This record gives sequence, C-alpha cells and structure tokens, in this order.
Amino acid sequence: MALIKVEVADEVATVTMNRPEKRNAMSDAFIAELGAVFETPPKGVKAVILTGAGGHYCAGLDLAEHVERSAEEGIYHSRGWHRILDQIQFGGLPVVSAMSGAVIGGGLEIAAATHVRIAEPSTIFQLPEGRRGIFVGGGATVRVGRILGPDRMTEMMLTGRTYGAEEGLRLGLAHYAVGTGEALALARELAAKIACNAPLSNYFMIQALSRIGDMSRADGLFTESLCAALSQTTPDAQEGLRAFLEKRTPRFR
Repeated sequence: MALIKVEVADEVATVTMNRPEKRNAMSDAFIAELGAVFETPPKGVKAVILTGAGGHYCAGLDLAEHVERSAEEGIYHSRGWHRILDQIQFGGLPVVSAMSGAVIGGGLEIAAATHVRIAEPSTIFQLPEGRRGIFVGGGATVRVGRILGPDRMTEMMLTGRTYGAEEGLRLGLAHYAVGTGEALALARELAAKIACNAPLSNYFMIQALSRIGDMSRADGLFTESLCAALSQTTPDAQEGLRAFLEKRTPRFR
C-alpha cells in the first residue's frame, strides 16, 4: 500500500498521507515518498491539497521505527527533512493543508511548511519532543517558531502543551477552523481558487514573502520592487488588466 497517495482533478493534486493504522506517523520511507511527490509533482498541477487518511493529519515521527544514529548521521538525517520540507514550502506550488486529529511533532512541521491550513474540531497541535528526551529536527524552530514566537514555542515544548483547532486559529497554526468533515471541501474550494491565479504571481507569493520577512527593510522593499516589475511584464498581467476593464473573470495561463 502506498504511503502517499496522489489524485489529480482540475489542476489540483490531492496528496494523502496514508498510514492510518499509525495516525500517519512518519517513517523514513514515508518522508521519502512525500518528498518525491513534491520534487516531481504531476504535470499540469497548479495547486496541492495535503491531508491525512483515517481521521489524522500526521502524528509525527514513528518512534517504533526509531533508529539510533551518531551525531553526524543525525545531522544528515535532519538536513534531509529540511530539504523535503523546503520543497513543500518553496517548490512553487501553493499547498493547502486539510487537517484533523493529530498534527503533532513532525506533522506540525509539515503543516507549517504549507501555505494555507484548515483545521477541523478534532485537530490537536503539539510539539512533544522535549517530553521524549529529543528535540525538533524538521524545521519547527524556524517555521513554527515564527508563527508562535520563540517565547510561546518554548513554553509549548517545555510543557508538552496541546492546542485545539480554535486556539490554533487564534495563534496562526491554522488559517481556518471548520466543522467536522468540512476541511477537505474547503481545501478543494480554496485550492481551485488559488489554481486560477496567475502562475508567476503565485510563485512570487510563495518564494518572496517569507524571504522578505528575513530581510532588512531596505532589502525587502527592493525585492518587492523586483517581483512587482517582473510580474507586470507577463501576458497574465495584460490579461488581468483587460479582464478588469471588461468586467469579467481573467483567464490566466
């Protein structure tokens, strides 16, 4: 059985993490399959929905398959995760997470690499690594830390605190909180809307905004000018202007 399932409809790929008997906990094979999907996405896809089978998004590292590693091996393993999650965040495709159940540890690291996050009432966010004698290694210090701030993330890890969907919405771990069974439907609606945007505009939103957050004010403003100037030279920009003047929906490439 495939650990990661992919279905494509109308320029949107639905990627399902598929270890329901393990709450979609991650093994090395699991994370490698996930990485392969985002490194070589199906042709013609303009947006992705990422979700989990069996009522859970992802419960993090499968500790039953934990392998002892030297410090050197541990660094390489962590950096491999970083590469895969960077591919999710910066690969060029907008990714919408439809979340329910466990969004724990590495599962929260995956979710934080996606661009739009939808939580059902069953969703729980947690970083329990500190309670297990280990430390995050899939990018949480950067991605989750920037959502929550280092102070709140420190408390979350020290105590093993769990946040629900509404708290996650308030803190920024989710962008939408919906009813039971409603996350995938909203994800499809939003992904279809995003797929209709001009491709270069989507690309710049994915690539530039988080990087500008790392820059000085002057560097950020200059980067903004470059993105604005480049996007305005495309046929899609001309189509967007014509559609506005003609009071119709634009038809981008």
